[in-house]
Amino acid sequence: MNRYFVPTLRALTAFVLSAVIATSASAQDRPNTILVLDGSGSMWGQIDGVAKITIAQEVVTTLLETLPESERVGLMSYGHRARGDCTDIETLVAPAPGTRDAIAAAVAAIKPLGKTPMTDAVIAAAEALRYTEDSATVILISDGVETCNPDPCAAARLLEEAGIDFTAHVIGFDVSGDAEALGQMQCIAAETGGQFLMAANAAELTTALASVVEEPELALVSVSFTAVLGDDKVLIETPVLWDISLSGVADPMVDDASDNPLVAELAEGAYVATAYSVAHETAIEATFVAIAGGTNMVEVVFPEIKPTASLIAPDSAPRGSTIQVVWNGPDERGDNIQIGRPGETYLDYTNTRDGNPVDLILPIEPGIYELRYLLNDREIIGTRPIEVLDAEISVTGPESATIGSVIEVDWVGPAQRSDNIQVGLPGETYSSYTYTRDGNPVRLQLPAEPGMYELRYVFRDREIAATSMIEVTPVEVGLIAPAEAAAGSQIQVSWTGPNADRDNVQIAEIGGTYISYAYLRDGNPVTLQMPATPGEYELRYVFQDRETIYTQPIMVTKVDVGFDAPDAAIAGSTVDIGWTGPTAPRDNVQVAEIGGTYINYAYLRDGNPVKLQMPPTPGNYELRYVFQDRETIYTQPISVTPVSARLVAPPSAAAGSDVPVGWDGPANDRDFIAIAAKGESGYVTYSYVNRGNPVMVQAPDTPGSYEVRYVMSQDNTVIASIPLVVTAP
Repeated sequence: MNRYFVPTLRALTAFVLSAVIATSASAQDRPNTILVLDGSGSMWGQIDGVAKITIAQEVVTTLLETLPESERVGLMSYGHRARGDCTDIETLVAPAPGTRDAIAAAVAAIKPLGKTPMTDAVIAAAEALRYTEDSATVILISDGVETCNPDPCAAARLLEEAGIDFTAHVIGFDVSGDAEALGQMQCIAAETGGQFLMAANAAELTTALASVVEEPELALVSVSFTAVLGDDKVLIETPVLWDISLSGVADPMVDDASDNPLVAELAEGAYVATAYSVAHETAIEATFVAIAGGTNMVEVVFPEIKPTASLIAPDSAPRGSTIQVVWNGPDERGDNIQIGRPGETYLDYTNTRDGNPVDLILPIEPGIYELRYLLNDREIIGTRPIEVLDAEISVTGPESATIGSVIEVDWVGPAQRSDNIQVGLPGETYSSYTYTRDGNPVRLQLPAEPGMYELRYVFRDREIAATSMIEVTPVEVGLIAPAEAAAGSQIQVSWTGPNADRDNVQIAEIGGTYISYAYLRDGNPVTLQMPATPGEYELRYVFQDRETIYTQPIMVTKVDVGFDAPDAAIAGSTVDIGWTGPTAPRDNVQVAEIGGTYINYAYLRDGNPVKLQMPPTPGNYELRYVFQDRETIYTQPISVTPVSARLVAPPSAAAGSDVPVGWDGPANDRDFIAIAAKGESGYVTYSYVNRGNPVMVQAPDTPGSYEVRYVMSQDNTVIASIPLVVTAP
């Protein structure tokens, strides 16, 4: 951020009244000075309870006492004699030596009354001074905006161009909040090479007047300028060029400064700042007042650059059809192309990331619509109209058909991906549907309740585009089955009904969920599995696996369940289990920890008795009769006793040789003799016990300390071991 030192245009030529009326010069060489005092009605305004005219009178009188009698000073006032008169300008005291007392008396007699012909008063003072060839000075004290001359700056410029050798110094008295007045006063001073000073009270007015009789120090104010973007006021990072000029002065004092923010040192006064954004190709003006002790911050807000988009598409197309839309736009992440009625929400859209052109599905209702480009799915930045034309959409089926039957339905329509043909009661939801993509005609399942229904062409699974009526007629529904059946048994059920694809016969607790079922497509009659628990149940004809359309009762009678099994068995041994029970296809007997999950099982279809292997770990267990592999309907305890084994083998063997191992153990199917490294859980070589006794097991290839083990196949449980040293061959 650079700082620019910018005093007013001609204020660098400091006016030094003491030099103009220097005591070292002769009376003939001294310049003439006219004090122009505002006598308009606004001077009755008060500062700290005292009228401004009173303050000015006291300050001027006090200042006059400091001037030598030889100074050539005069007095002019305006607006002090008549109301509403722009010509009310009067020279009260002509410039001459020894006028201090006359000026003081004239100042004290001024009674503010009329308008503010500020510019014409300065012109009149200049005209009064042009009869001499000496330079002259006008000191203007005013508290308000020009009310008579439309362009003070132009008038002051003409005086300067006319060659009148004079300088106008302007003191704005209590005008810090009036930008227009500040601009006018500052311009008069600038165009004539004078100073512009501001005074807010008696003390500041005294200081301002004193500054024209002493060599002035130029007071500068630091002003910051910032150009921002949009409502969020984000600092503009792209180049911004600044011009700064005095209000009413064409030539800028700062020209094309490129910092943002920018800081400039300015003399107090009214200014115009112009910011030009290169990215926007736009300039924005801001007027401001530089005041010592004020905020002195100028902010210029540029509107956000709105992105635009354009669309190319057909002017019209049939309803429900797919069109291609070519787009030109920002292609931000959430951008999409939509169609909808003007001013209403969209009916279809496609994201721009899906390609260019994009496919868009037209609405089903004919009419005038608009295509839209949405920026970030929030703001429409481009549109074009499109007419959706009428086109045939129809659905045709038989006039009547029986409940649950499957009919063929012809259709005409746009065949969009989700278009479907439905059947349902008028005004209600569908009973069944088939997508148009499945063919033409489509096959459609009719409902189970008779009545008048409608066939529907449903566009995109959202809007009904066409309908036709169909009568669904009754059909006999019934079941033929025994009045009672044994628990867990299977019965034959004959049926009459719609025979739809997923129709089935179920058995269930009365009013409860089904226990088992059989699809009617499996034959007539169908085989149905009875529950394992005796009681009253119901048989159901279920349409399409969702709607019960017929029921009839059935009694399920008790069946004896039990085991013929030992109270105890050796761990890992295989035991014969005799059984009594329903004998359903997936019934089985299990051995399990009491209340825990099963360890081994055998299906009852494998015989009676069935062979069941005991767990490898001794303890108390239970035998279970499990109905249909899901429901335990009987349990019986069994104790599993420890098992032992004995091994006989040479204490050592050469690496890779066959080692004869004699054994005595449970000899379960797939039990084996293994040789393993001592202390290791895995084994190196093995041989099944069913290969003989003794059984030959190959020694490991690596010499070392090993052990020979008897391993039960169930859980690889080791029940005996002896050491073996493997030596080098």
